[in-house]
Amino acid sequence: MTTASPTSVDSTPIPDGTDPGGGVLGGRYRALTLGIVSVVLVIAFEATAVNTAMPTAARQLNGLGLYAFAFSGYFTTTLFALVVSGQWCDRRGPLRPLFTGIAVFGAGLVVAGTAPGMWVFVAGRAIQGLGGGLVIVALYVVVGRAYPERLRPSVFAAFSSAWVLPSIVGPLVSGAVTQHLGWRWVFLAVPVLILLPLAVMGPTLARSEREHPVLRGADFDRRRTLLAAMAAVGAGLLQYAGQRRDLVGLLPGIAGAALLVPAVLGLLPKRTLRAGRGLPTVILLRGVAAGAFFAAEAFIPLMMTTERDFSPTLAGLTLTSGGLSWALGSWLQGRPGAERYRGAMIRGGFVLTAVAIAGAALVLIPAVPSWTASVAWGVGGVGMGLTVASVSVLMMRLSAPEDAGANSAALQMSDALGNVLLTGLAGVLFAALGGGSLAAAHEGAGDGGSPAAFAVILLVMASVAVLGALLSGRVRARA
Repeated sequence: MTTASPTSVDSTPIPDGTDPGGGVLGGRYRALTLGIVSVVLVIAFEATAVNTAMPTAARQLNGLGLYAFAFSGYFTTTLFALVVSGQWCDRRGPLRPLFTGIAVFGAGLVVAGTAPGMWVFVAGRAIQGLGGGLVIVALYVVVGRAYPERLRPSVFAAFSSAWVLPSIVGPLVSGAVTQHLGWRWVFLAVPVLILLPLAVMGPTLARSEREHPVLRGADFDRRRTLLAAMAAVGAGLLQYAGQRRDLVGLLPGIAGAALLVPAVLGLLPKRTLRAGRGLPTVILLRGVAAGAFFAAEAFIPLMMTTERDFSPTLAGLTLTSGGLSWALGSWLQGRPGAERYRGAMIRGGFVLTAVAIAGAALVLIPAVPSWTASVAWGVGGVGMGLTVASVSVLMMRLSAPEDAGANSAALQMSDALGNVLLTGLAGVLFAALGGGSLAAAHEGAGDGGSPAAFAVILLVMASVAVLGALLSGRVRARA
């Protein structure tokens, strides 16, 4: 094995028992850990800020009917970027896709922040998705190559911990900016924060690539790249058809399904959609968890502003408890001795997530206190912290070193697919049940909106989380 300086990273995994660097903040790993956590910090701040500003942005751009697109559009382009990033990392190392992704992510923020209409805004979110897809796979590959297996749970716990400060500060800052300066500045100010991870992480990874270059592999797999493009286009067409809900939308709906289904079958590990034991179920559960939780989360700020007349700041703060407790759940799964309970933690995490989503729906009953949603989302955060981090650890353990990039991309592909399909489904339900009239209702021109739209969305997503709990017993292959 090639040795590395205390601030550099080997291009091959470090076997357990040979690591002299101590913990994730030991001399060997300190600079790298701080760098990747700073990247997650920026992404986390953007996510919490956008959730807070999105209801106001959609109303002012007269695009509440496209509200779900602002979220699912991000994940649609992520589908393509994930596959590209996985191949790029396996053949050239994670440095280039990581920093290219950060730059594209920032460009998308600028487009969204200057958008004159809702469709341009959605386009900006789509550009962000391209950048985010490149970044997240590169981060996973860095973890798989740089850290021994015993430290990976701690690294993923650090990922979750990076959400704590943005979860507290993000809604407050975003809400104040939205109310006093305008929602556009929420998007235009975030790119400045990109300078932090560039400064912290750049020298470490650049020196690592010079000292220990990754062996050059074959050219990009054109088939996988084509399948990724098919998945993104197919998902987009299905969302468009779902929003139309008429005969005109039938043709793009059929075309979208014809593109998406074979693409997904070709990109994910075999037997993933059939919940095959071991890695296939691990990959599948990531999409189930992320899709159910984030599809519900996308509509909670809008629900609080329209049904409880919350300000943007208060609506965003409803989600703060989830970010804080997510870090707690991730920390718990990384404790010594927790490894033997990995399957039980995944199952318990899904149960907590289902309870949280259903609990948030109780706010639609006028007699239920508004803070119930925040308490429920705190419970869901613990569940997601247990589930997502545990799934990530299992994926790394079940992956050969040469497949780390491809399997990391598959994990994120499942995540993005879950978000696209379930958030898209939520958007269809929202529009079909009268959600498009909420803008007028909120301004006093309607009868108070359609609580049924939110209730159905949340209960459907709670049911999806229950399905994840039922499938969680298949994460371990038969002996």
